[in-house]
Amino acid sequence: MSATAGQAQSERSLAERLGLKAGQVVQEIGFDDDVDEELRRSVEELTGNELVDEDYEDVVDIVLLWWREEDGDLFEGLTDAMIPLTGGGNIWLLTPKAGRDGHVEPSDIGEAAQTAGLSQTSSVSAAKEWSGTRLVAPKVRK
Repeated sequence: MSATAGQAQSERSLAERLGLKAGQVVQEIGFDDDVDEELRRSVEELTGNELVDEDYEDVVDIVLLWWREEDGDLFEGLTDAMIPLTGGGNIWLLTPKAGRDGHVEPSDIGEAAQTAGLSQTSSVSAAKEWSGTRLVAPKVRK
């Protein structure tokens, strides 16, 4: 086995870096021709499910929200993305990295998330051109 093959086996897939698991239903919102196809494939391979789109009418475990600065009001996008989530589900907000067209400032993400009642738990380099911010709703006490 070559060193590169060994390194590749030890590296986590893009979907694993996002904490996704087999069997999860993942909804994709904001798909356009600039999304990262490698990330999309990784999610489908790991979960064993095809990504569902905005028209999906059941609950989902994870929402991948591709968002660019010109997409409008981020608060509205986040509140819409929360609707289909199961309890304990989360949103991965995917935004173009700094210096790329459509980049969203971290302060804008923080403000919109807080206003929508979401907490930012982690940020990752989700793909070559995209950053990922994990947003979760507070747990509801019964």
